[in-house]
Amino acid sequence: MSEGRREVRIGGFGGQGIVLAGTLLGKAASLYDGKEAVFTQSYGPEARGGASRADVIIDDEPVDYPYVTRPDVVAVLFQEAYLKFAGDLRPGGLLIIEPDLVTPESGVHALALPATRIADELGRRVVANVVLLGCLVRHAGLVSRDAAEQAIRETVKPATVDLNLEAFAAGFAHDAGAVSEAAG
Repeated sequence: MSEGRREVRIGGFGGQGIVLAGTLLGKAASLYDGKEAVFTQSYGPEARGGASRADVIIDDEPVDYPYVTRPDVVAVLFQEAYLKFAGDLRPGGLLIIEPDLVTPESGVHALALPATRIADELGRRVVANVVLLGCLVRHAGLVSRDAAEQAIRETVKPATVDLNLEAFAAGFAHDAGAVSEAAG
């Protein structure tokens, strides 16, 4: 697990469940892993279809400044979110992209997670956000898998718990391929 302050920014468009993904990550950290966490969200006035962002700060100590300034992890499901947030990633940070919806700039290194395709294979595109969360939990090491699964069980509608746990497991298990666009 992480030590010290870690900042996460998840971005996409309204309707992709970006806010829920951030909520689940924050709950996993604070309620089930015993960490301190702060969650903030932002979305355009259009709500569905507009830009959406979820920021989570996880720390071992109380969070004294509640805003993400230089994220350790940026996970994006939409080109506009990539263009807006990827440049804020701290050097050496983790960038996760949805390769069907995001084309990174030349020379950018990222993990490619086809979250939408995986969710479609599960029968419900709406769980792409939880697929993304599974990948983020595996590769960023911010919270334990058990804590994330408990947050899912306690947060989503009871009728969707099994589907969301399946989506989380699929994202966690997926060997997200590295994308490193060659310059030129």
